[in-house]
Amino acid sequence: MVADLRELVVCESFSADLDAVARSADVVAAQGARHLGAPPERLVVDGVTHLRWTFGTPKVLLLGHHDTVWPMGSLATHPWSLEDGVARGPGVFDMKAGLVQMFHALASLPSLEGVCVLVTGDEEVGSDTSRALIEETARQCAATFVLEASADGGAVKTGRKGTSAYELVVHGRAAHSGLEPEKGVNAAIGAAHVTLALEGLAAEVDAGAPDDWRTTVTPTMSWAGSTTNTVPAQATVCVDVRVPTLDAQQAVDAAVRRLDVPVPGARLEVRGGPNRPPLENASSAGLFERASAIAARLGIGPLRSARVGGASDGNFTAGLGCPTLDGLGAVGGGAHADDEHVVVAEMAPRARLLAALVEEVAR
Repeated sequence: MVADLRELVVCESFSADLDAVARSADVVAAQGARHLGAPPERLVVDGVTHLRWTFGTPKVLLLGHHDTVWPMGSLATHPWSLEDGVARGPGVFDMKAGLVQMFHALASLPSLEGVCVLVTGDEEVGSDTSRALIEETARQCAATFVLEASADGGAVKTGRKGTSAYELVVHGRAAHSGLEPEKGVNAAIGAAHVTLALEGLAAEVDAGAPDDWRTTVTPTMSWAGSTTNTVPAQATVCVDVRVPTLDAQQAVDAAVRRLDVPVPGARLEVRGGPNRPPLENASSAGLFERASAIAARLGIGPLRSARVGGASDGNFTAGLGCPTLDGLGAVGGGAHADDEHVVVAEMAPRARLLAALVEEVAR
């Protein structure tokens, strides 16, 4: 497993470099073929390379991705290493170790009948080219297991917030800021009003929600104007939204679209909207109960669960009504950060858990 993990990690796969993603797909395809006994379909959508293995009529979907957030050249500053049972390197935790565990789990089964494996190449940038593939497959299946990294301490993820992303564009009118500023309509001032209006929006839709599982509406990037001596004709505010329920996602969307710009002559344009629906507890509860029983039977300790704010492709499968259990991948930490790492001793037990879970559900 360690040798396979090193093989994937030293092949960099930054999402924005499509050639690198294609090279990574070659490595993942070869590794998967060695373990599964068959080559995958190679699916290239808008230049992004995805891989799919299908054995018979799909009943169980195993879902992962091979792209990472790490820019090309990151191996020079974050090289592959294995020391004191901890593996490090770009993408080792999110989520190349999950792919290795998945391949080894499936290789241990007497039959892969009813199993579909989908490894996408653009999860880290929103899954724009893979979403249709994910949903097409999940519609046929009784369960989806997502090999994303676990939560703290190895907890599987039984809840994920849904995500929405907006660009709020304020249109004004340019004018010389020294000679005749009164003839302009300042889009930057309009954007400031819009930003402040976002502050209380989450509270409007969160009445009664638990404190640890609330909606967040966060203005992130913003910019305005073209030169320092011109009244800005346009300003943009980017907004990141995380929601615990589909109702909250719809309520936030409606509230964003009701926003107004209290600057005479200015106009607000709303771009974007909901991206991933939430993975709610109802989608994962039955599978978590089954996985917990298997973990106890295998003697690998009580299985814990967690709800997290980050989204994954499991949000899409849950949104379709396919029961989904996420975070079945690596145990470790530091996703996307300098401390990204995997606890190697946990890889084999997690693979055994996945193998038993897949076999039971497929049967």
